[in-house]
Amino acid sequence: MPYLCTLIINTMFTIKTPFSKDTKFAELMTDDRRLLQLLPRFGIGLGFGDRSVEQVCQMNHISTQLFLMICEIYSDSSFRPGQKELRQIDMEDLLSYLKASHQYYLNERFPHIEEHLQHIIEACGQKYGPMLSHFYEEYKQEVMRHIQYYEEEVVFPYIETLLDGQRTDSYKIDEFEHNHTNIQDVLDDMMNILLKYLPGDILPMERIEISYDIMELSDDLNRHSLIEERILIPCVESLENTKP
Repeated sequence: MPYLCTLIINTMFTIKTPFSKDTKFAELMTDDRRLLQLLPRFGIGLGFGDRSVEQVCQMNHISTQLFLMICEIYSDSSFRPGQKELRQIDMEDLLSYLKASHQYYLNERFPHIEEHLQHIIEACGQKYGPMLSHFYEEYKQEVMRHIQYYEEEVVFPYIETLLDGQRTDSYKIDEFEHNHTNIQDVLDDMMNILLKYLPGDILPMERIEISYDIMELSDDLNRHSLIEERILIPCVESLENTKP
């Protein structure tokens, strides 16, 4: 059978691992490799054997329902949890996950990219090196301004105030969506330099690898935004509408 026909048939009959508390945890991870990025944010280590999702979550003191909901959004960007499911989410668990995600980006992902990107910047010389460095720093600072300063210093303290039973008119969660930074233009400029304009003999394999890392980080940040828009915002709106 021709390869293309075999590929089409295999794709048609591929059965995706269900998102269930009884699913083998390892099967969930191997079914969609992007879910592996979630493990350090939940504090889940490797070596989970044949345990189910529920068993692994219980061992790590994690809400199984929140874990599966976040996995769903990472695996399918069109997924939207229902109001019934959202009402069962513990806001403190969600905040802990979001804060851990911020630390993951700032302490793991950005330093990894910077280490490899610096090799390319040094090899570029004065013609392209400073320009590439400028666009990367602009990209990083835009991300940091949003997650480290706006979310950590404005949004999360506001939510914690609501959880303590206090009310304030100085801020409302509907302002959050308007403050989501659009950094795609900066990212596009940086990727154009890496892929289109640098001479072909400047560290080609390292450029491919770092381009993949940057695009993967961008996709990860987009999923992070979806979690905030589809889980965090409606949960906080429900808190705002609850009478003290």
